[in-house]
Amino acid sequence: MEPIQTLTAQPDTDKLHRYQETRRVTIVGALVNTLLAAAQIFGGLVTHSQGLIADGLHTLADLTSDFVVLIAAKHAHAAADEEHPYGHGRIETLATSLLGISLLAVAAGIAIDVIGRLLSPAQLLKPTPAALAFALLAVLSKEGLYRYTVSIARKINSSLLEANAWHHRSDAISSLLVIIGITGSLAGIPAFDAFAALAVAGFIALIGWKLLWQSGQELIDASLDDATLDKIENVIRSVDGVVNMHMLRTRKSGSDAFADVHIQVPSKISVSEGHQIAEAVRAALQREIDEISDVTVHIDPEDDLSASQNAPLPLRDELLGRLRKAWLGLEIAEAVENIVIHYLNGQIELEIYLPKKYADHPEVNDLRSAALAQPYIHHVSIHYSDTS
Repeated sequence: MEPIQTLTAQPDTDKLHRYQETRRVTIVGALVNTLLAAAQIFGGLVTHSQGLIADGLHTLADLTSDFVVLIAAKHAHAAADEEHPYGHGRIETLATSLLGISLLAVAAGIAIDVIGRLLSPAQLLKPTPAALAFALLAVLSKEGLYRYTVSIARKINSSLLEANAWHHRSDAISSLLVIIGITGSLAGIPAFDAFAALAVAGFIALIGWKLLWQSGQELIDASLDDATLDKIENVIRSVDGVVNMHMLRTRKSGSDAFADVHIQVPSKISVSEGHQIAEAVRAALQREIDEISDVTVHIDPEDDLSASQNAPLPLRDELLGRLRKAWLGLEIAEAVENIVIHYLNGQIELEIYLPKKYADHPEVNDLRSAALAQPYIHHVSIHYSDTS
């Protein structure tokens, strides 16, 4: 088995473009979140809506996440270096984990406050009709931010940016819950607004847990999804010269994905041809699957999952030393031009090349027999070249 490793980082221009897009959309989100959070919290206080205040705190959490995204995006898109040969994509993963934790903390704070008020009904807030206008403003603003951010996230394949987009969508949905709660309170059920705030807290917690779980899977090198794995396998098997494949492994690092695989090629082709097939596999995967940025291809001349192990077999220098001793006294041994060694199924096959004029030499059979008498050698073929 000959491993071939090819490391291909994204061009610096691509990384710069991804960072610029991420920075632009995140700054827009931060500005909108700043204005909207202020409006929601102010509106919640003046209209006496606990649900609106909770929703404003949710928006503030998104504002915090915007700054985390900006910092992470700047460092995650840095090119690979000597200390980080796989790049800095895991900074995105770490930042996503922090976003998940922050959302869980916000949800817990809201829930504790709401439950306390529900246990003391006198502390329940009674919203005024104007609260509906603030809640509707939040729905429209957050849904617009979601659509804008998720379109850019999918364009540049950024899991971190998509996670931030879902924060916007979660705020839009939670604002709908606030509208329902305010409407119920205005209809004469004071606790409705508090229950809406509690529902917002539950929704925030659900999104936070989802982000934390996904980033955790990435940090422990979980493989890509089944659909992508099937696509990778189909691409590899479509490459001319690939007999079979096994031991496909993949993992994510931010917006990048890495893969390594064993491919089986015809057992007696040249090293350069095997290398060319491996390069074709690498190129095909990076061409057909955008997120794959690094591929390691191991070349196998046989199915090493079922074949006998070749590890105990002697390497070329040791083997040729044994053959020289076995061929002492044979004049034809001095004429040997080349010996090709094949390590297959726990045994050795030799191809011995002699000048054509030795085709009828009486020592040819002795040369073959002495080689076959060596441990591990089970087949010897003699070839004749046209050299004089």
